[in-house]
Amino acid sequence: MKPSFPKQVARGISLRTRHVALTVLLAMITPLGVVRAEAPEPALPPDLATVRSVLAKYKDPVLAVRDGYFSTLGCVHYKEGGMGVHFLNPQLIGPVLDPVKPQILVYEPKGGKLQLVAAEWFVPLATGITERPQLFGQPFDGPMEGHEPLIPKQLHHYDLHVWLFKANPNGHFATTNPDVSCDGAYSYSLLESAPAAVAHHKQ
Repeated sequence: MKPSFPKQVARGISLRTRHVALTVLLAMITPLGVVRAEAPEPALPPDLATVRSVLAKYKDPVLAVRDGYFSTLGCVHYKEGGMGVHFLNPQLIGPVLDPVKPQILVYEPKGGKLQLVAAEWFVPLATGITERPQLFGQPFDGPMEGHEPLIPKQLHHYDLHVWLFKANPNGHFATTNPDVSCDGAYSYSLLESAPAAVAHHKQ
């Protein structure tokens, strides 16, 4: 003889069973390692938003490497804030700038992966550039010495950082970002000092 249950109990067991089944199903279809959604990208003026859309494919650093961007290994940070890991494309270095082809992509180590946070336009004086470059209506920083130890001090240059993929409370064109960190499991963390300014002499 089958045991009889009140309808309310049977209904409660059925609902709990459905809830457990739904939880298991969601766990199966949710990608591994996804704990929370990424922080929203910063609001940008139209010209910078266009650049961001062109460079968005490089959120995958493997695609960056395939297109000629190579890691300089160290995660650079200063007392004022972080920069990140720089991927340099030597083929793009020259006196003429392209607003959708930065010489450097900047990544932040996060949870064992690299997240694209910024782009950097980089112009050595040795390219023959005759005056301070500008891009997006913004004059470049410099000229300055190279960033030791990753860049030789003798490599005098101008540069411009643009925080396209991570909001920077100091502004889109600030050199460092207080919300970027090199802490954690990333071993090659380099605390640097600001490079010295230099006169603009052709090299």
